[in-house]
Amino acid sequence: MTMIRRFLFRFSATLLLLCTGFADGGQVAAAATAAAPPAAIFKVDTAQKVVALTFDISWGEKSPGPILDILQAKHVTKATFFLSGPWVLHHQEIARRIKSMGFEIGSHGHMHKNFSEQSDGWIREQVHKAEQSIKDVLSIKTTLIRTPNGDFNRRALALLNQMGYTVIQWHTDSLDWMNPGVEQIKARVLTKAVPGDIILMHASDSSKQTYLALPAIIDGLRAKGYSFVTVSELISGARARSTVQ
Repeated sequence: MTMIRRFLFRFSATLLLLCTGFADGGQVAAAATAAAPPAAIFKVDTAQKVVALTFDISWGEKSPGPILDILQAKHVTKATFFLSGPWVLHHQEIARRIKSMGFEIGSHGHMHKNFSEQSDGWIREQVHKAEQSIKDVLSIKTTLIRTPNGDFNRRALALLNQMGYTVIQWHTDSLDWMNPGVEQIKARVLTKAVPGDIILMHASDSSKQTYLALPAIIDGLRAKGYSFVTVSELISGARARSTVQ
Protein backbone atom coordinates (compact mmCIF):
# COMPACT_ATOMS: atom_id res chain seq x y z
CA MET A 1 0.00 0.00 0.00
CA THR A 2 1.68 3.20 -1.15
CA MET A 3 0.58 5.46 1.69
CA ILE A 4 3.03 8.28 0.88
CA ARG A 5 0.76 9.12 -2.03
CA ARG A 6 -1.84 10.30 0.45
CA PHE A 7 0.43 13.14 1.47
CA LEU A 8 1.40 13.96 -2.12
CA PHE A 9 -2.26 14.07 -3.05
CA ARG A 10 -3.19 16.28 -0.14
CA PHE A 11 -0.46 18.78 -0.96
CA SER A 12 -1.40 18.86 -4.65
CA ALA A 13 -5.14 19.27 -4.10
CA THR A 14 -7.28 22.06 -2.74
CA LEU A 15 -10.32 20.63 -1.05
CA LEU A 16 -13.24 22.79 0.01
CA LEU A 17 -15.85 20.95 2.04
CA LEU A 18 -19.19 22.50 2.92
CA CYS A 19 -21.47 20.38 5.09
CA THR A 20 -24.78 20.99 6.76
CA GLY A 21 -25.22 19.90 10.37
CA PHE A 22 -25.80 16.32 11.45
CA ALA A 23 -29.54 15.72 11.42
CA ASP A 24 -30.98 17.04 14.69
CA GLY A 25 -34.46 16.01 15.81
CA GLY A 26 -34.92 13.90 12.68
CA GLN A 27 -34.43 16.85 10.33
CA VAL A 28 -32.67 15.79 7.14
CA ALA A 29 -31.07 18.26 4.76
CA ALA A 30 -32.31 18.46 1.18
CA ALA A 31 -30.60 16.11 -1.25
CA ALA A 32 -27.93 17.53 -3.50
CA THR A 33 -29.20 18.59 -6.89
CA ALA A 34 -28.06 16.99 -10.12
CA ALA A 35 -26.13 20.15 -10.91
CA ALA A 36 -24.04 19.92 -7.73
CA PRO A 37 -20.30 19.39 -8.23
CA PRO A 38 -18.78 15.94 -7.55
CA ALA A 39 -18.61 15.26 -3.83
CA ALA A 40 -16.34 13.51 -1.36
CA ILE A 41 -17.05 13.50 2.35
CA PHE A 42 -14.37 14.06 4.99
CA LYS A 43 -16.48 14.98 8.03
CA VAL A 44 -19.86 16.40 8.92
CA ASP A 45 -20.27 19.70 10.74
CA THR A 46 -22.36 19.02 13.83
CA ALA A 47 -22.55 19.94 17.48
CA GLN A 48 -23.43 16.35 18.37
CA LYS A 49 -20.55 14.32 19.75
CA VAL A 50 -20.68 11.49 17.24
CA VAL A 51 -17.83 9.96 15.24
CA ALA A 52 -17.52 7.21 12.65
CA LEU A 53 -14.80 4.61 13.16
CA THR A 54 -13.70 3.26 9.78
CA PHE A 55 -11.36 0.39 8.94
CA ASP A 56 -9.79 -0.34 5.55
CA ILE A 57 -8.88 -3.93 4.70
CA SER A 58 -7.00 -4.91 1.56
CA TRP A 59 -4.89 -7.88 2.66
CA GLY A 60 -4.14 -10.32 5.43
CA GLU A 61 -6.06 -12.36 7.97
CA LYS A 62 -4.25 -11.75 11.27
CA SER A 63 -5.43 -8.24 12.17
CA PRO A 64 -9.19 -8.35 11.50
CA GLY A 65 -9.99 -10.97 14.14
CA PRO A 66 -8.47 -9.14 17.13
CA ILE A 67 -10.03 -5.85 16.01
CA LEU A 68 -13.46 -7.47 15.74
CA ASP A 69 -12.95 -9.10 19.14
CA ILE A 70 -12.20 -5.72 20.70
CA LEU A 71 -15.21 -4.03 19.09
CA GLN A 72 -17.39 -6.84 20.40
CA ALA A 73 -15.90 -6.75 23.90
CA LYS A 74 -16.28 -2.96 24.04
CA HIS A 75 -19.88 -3.18 22.80
CA VAL A 76 -19.16 -1.05 19.73
CA THR A 77 -21.95 -1.97 17.33
CA LYS A 78 -21.50 0.86 14.83
CA ALA A 79 -18.44 1.03 12.55
CA THR A 80 -17.78 1.00 8.82
CA PHE A 81 -15.40 -1.39 7.04
CA PHE A 82 -14.10 -0.70 3.54
CA LEU A 83 -13.19 -4.03 1.95
CA SER A 84 -11.28 -4.71 -1.25
CA GLY A 85 -12.80 -7.20 -3.67
CA PRO A 86 -9.90 -9.68 -3.69
CA TRP A 87 -9.68 -9.64 0.09
CA VAL A 88 -13.36 -10.54 0.43
CA LEU A 89 -12.97 -13.44 -2.00
CA HIS A 90 -9.92 -14.80 -0.17
CA HIS A 91 -11.20 -14.26 3.37
CA GLN A 92 -14.89 -14.97 3.12
CA GLU A 93 -15.39 -16.16 6.69
CA ILE A 94 -13.89 -12.99 8.16
CA ALA A 95 -15.96 -10.87 5.78
CA ARG A 96 -19.09 -12.72 6.83
CA ARG A 97 -18.22 -12.15 10.48
CA ILE A 98 -17.97 -8.39 9.84
CA LYS A 99 -21.41 -8.49 8.26
CA SER A 100 -22.89 -10.73 10.97
CA MET A 101 -21.76 -8.27 13.65
CA GLY A 102 -23.88 -5.63 11.96
CA PHE A 103 -21.09 -3.38 10.76
CA GLU A 104 -21.52 -1.27 7.65
CA ILE A 105 -19.57 -2.41 4.60
CA GLY A 106 -18.23 -0.24 1.80
CA SER A 107 -15.93 -0.87 -1.15
CA HIS A 108 -12.17 -0.34 -1.12
CA GLY A 109 -11.87 -1.10 -4.81
CA HIS A 110 -10.19 -4.05 -6.48
CA MET A 111 -6.55 -3.50 -7.47
CA HIS A 112 -4.79 -1.17 -5.05
CA LYS A 113 -3.81 1.51 -7.56
CA ASN A 114 -4.43 5.25 -7.58
CA PHE A 115 -7.63 6.10 -9.43
CA SER A 116 -6.34 9.50 -10.52
CA GLU A 117 -3.71 7.79 -12.68
CA GLN A 118 -6.11 5.44 -14.46
CA SER A 119 -8.63 5.75 -17.29
CA ASP A 120 -12.38 5.98 -16.79
CA GLY A 121 -12.77 2.49 -18.25
CA TRP A 122 -10.24 1.05 -15.81
CA ILE A 123 -11.96 2.70 -12.84
CA ARG A 124 -15.37 1.41 -13.92
CA GLU A 125 -14.03 -2.12 -14.35
CA GLN A 126 -12.27 -2.14 -10.98
CA VAL A 127 -15.24 -0.74 -9.09
CA HIS A 128 -17.59 -3.24 -10.72
CA LYS A 129 -15.22 -6.13 -9.90
CA ALA A 130 -15.10 -5.16 -6.23
CA GLU A 131 -18.84 -4.57 -6.15
CA GLN A 132 -19.54 -7.99 -7.62
CA SER A 133 -17.12 -9.78 -5.28
CA ILE A 134 -18.73 -8.22 -2.21
CA LYS A 135 -22.19 -8.97 -3.57
CA ASP A 136 -21.32 -12.61 -4.34
CA VAL A 137 -19.94 -13.27 -0.85
CA LEU A 138 -22.05 -11.00 1.35
CA SER A 139 -25.17 -10.27 -0.73
CA ILE A 140 -24.54 -6.55 -0.26
CA LYS A 141 -24.69 -3.87 -2.95
CA THR A 142 -22.08 -1.33 -1.90
CA THR A 143 -22.82 2.39 -2.24
CA LEU A 144 -19.89 3.79 -0.25
CA ILE A 145 -16.32 3.68 -1.51
CA ARG A 146 -12.95 4.66 -0.14
CA THR A 147 -10.53 4.70 -3.02
CA PRO A 148 -7.17 2.92 -2.71
CA ASN A 149 -4.69 5.20 -0.92
CA GLY A 150 -7.53 7.72 -0.60
CA ASP A 151 -6.52 8.94 -4.04
CA PHE A 152 -8.81 10.61 -6.58
CA ASN A 153 -9.04 13.66 -8.78
CA ARG A 154 -12.07 15.60 -9.98
CA ARG A 155 -12.56 13.33 -12.99
CA ALA A 156 -12.47 10.11 -10.92
CA LEU A 157 -14.67 11.68 -8.29
CA ALA A 158 -17.31 12.69 -10.84
CA LEU A 159 -17.24 9.20 -12.38
CA LEU A 160 -17.70 7.48 -9.01
CA ASN A 161 -20.60 9.77 -8.14
CA GLN A 162 -22.17 9.00 -11.54
CA MET A 163 -21.84 5.30 -10.74
CA GLY A 164 -23.92 5.85 -7.61
CA TYR A 165 -21.09 5.84 -5.10
CA THR A 166 -20.46 8.23 -2.25
CA VAL A 167 -16.72 8.75 -1.85
CA ILE A 168 -15.64 8.65 1.79
CA GLN A 169 -12.38 10.17 2.99
CA TRP A 170 -11.48 11.06 6.57
CA HIS A 171 -10.79 13.99 8.86
CA THR A 172 -8.63 12.18 11.40
CA ASP A 173 -5.94 9.81 10.14
CA SER A 174 -4.73 7.57 12.96
CA LEU A 175 -1.52 6.92 10.98
CA ASP A 176 -1.75 3.34 12.23
CA TRP A 177 -0.49 2.19 8.84
CA MET A 178 2.90 3.68 9.77
CA ASN A 179 3.08 1.58 12.96
CA PRO A 180 4.39 4.59 14.91
CA GLY A 181 3.69 3.07 18.32
CA VAL A 182 0.52 2.37 20.29
CA GLU A 183 0.68 5.58 22.31
CA GLN A 184 1.16 7.70 19.19
CA ILE A 185 -1.85 6.14 17.47
CA LYS A 186 -3.98 6.61 20.57
CA ALA A 187 -2.85 10.20 21.16
CA ARG A 188 -3.35 11.19 17.54
CA VAL A 189 -6.96 10.05 17.45
CA LEU A 190 -7.91 11.39 20.87
CA THR A 191 -6.36 14.81 20.28
CA LYS A 192 -7.62 15.30 16.72
CA ALA A 193 -11.12 13.83 16.79
CA VAL A 194 -13.96 16.34 16.57
CA PRO A 195 -17.76 16.04 16.42
CA GLY A 196 -18.82 14.61 13.07
CA ASP A 197 -15.40 13.07 12.45
CA ILE A 198 -14.59 10.20 10.12
CA ILE A 199 -11.63 8.40 11.68
CA LEU A 200 -9.33 6.36 9.45
CA MET A 201 -7.87 3.11 10.74
CA HIS A 202 -6.80 -0.14 9.11
CA ALA A 203 -7.44 -3.82 9.72
CA SER A 204 -4.95 -5.08 7.15
CA ASP A 205 -2.03 -7.09 8.45
CA SER A 206 0.41 -4.28 7.61
CA SER A 207 -1.09 -2.27 10.49
CA LYS A 208 0.29 -4.26 13.38
CA GLN A 209 -0.50 -1.89 16.25
CA THR A 210 -4.12 -0.94 15.55
CA TYR A 211 -5.68 -3.61 17.75
CA LEU A 212 -3.34 -2.67 20.60
CA ALA A 213 -4.36 1.00 20.46
CA LEU A 214 -8.05 0.43 19.78
CA PRO A 215 -9.27 -0.29 23.35
CA ALA A 216 -7.79 2.97 24.65
CA ILE A 217 -9.16 4.88 21.65
CA ILE A 218 -12.68 3.58 22.28
CA ASP A 219 -12.47 4.27 26.01
CA GLY A 220 -10.91 7.69 25.45
CA LEU A 221 -13.53 8.81 22.96
CA ARG A 222 -16.33 7.66 25.24
CA ALA A 223 -14.73 9.49 28.16
CA LYS A 224 -14.88 12.64 26.03
CA GLY A 225 -18.60 12.06 25.51
CA TYR A 226 -18.48 10.61 22.01
CA SER A 227 -20.72 7.87 20.67
CA PHE A 228 -20.19 5.82 17.54
CA VAL A 229 -22.24 5.82 14.34
CA THR A 230 -21.79 4.36 10.88
CA VAL A 231 -20.65 6.59 8.04
CA SER A 232 -24.12 6.43 6.48
CA GLU A 233 -25.71 7.53 9.73
CA LEU A 234 -23.18 10.34 10.06
CA ILE A 235 -23.80 11.76 6.61
CA SER A 236 -27.51 11.07 6.38
CA GLY A 237 -28.29 14.68 7.10
CA ALA A 238 -25.40 16.26 5.26
CA ARG A 239 -24.86 17.69 1.83
CA ALA A 240 -21.17 17.74 0.92
CA ARG A 241 -19.40 19.46 -1.93
CA SER A 242 -15.71 19.40 -2.76
CA THR A 243 -13.55 20.75 -5.53
CA VAL A 244 -10.15 19.46 -6.54
CA GLN A 245 -7.55 21.46 -8.49
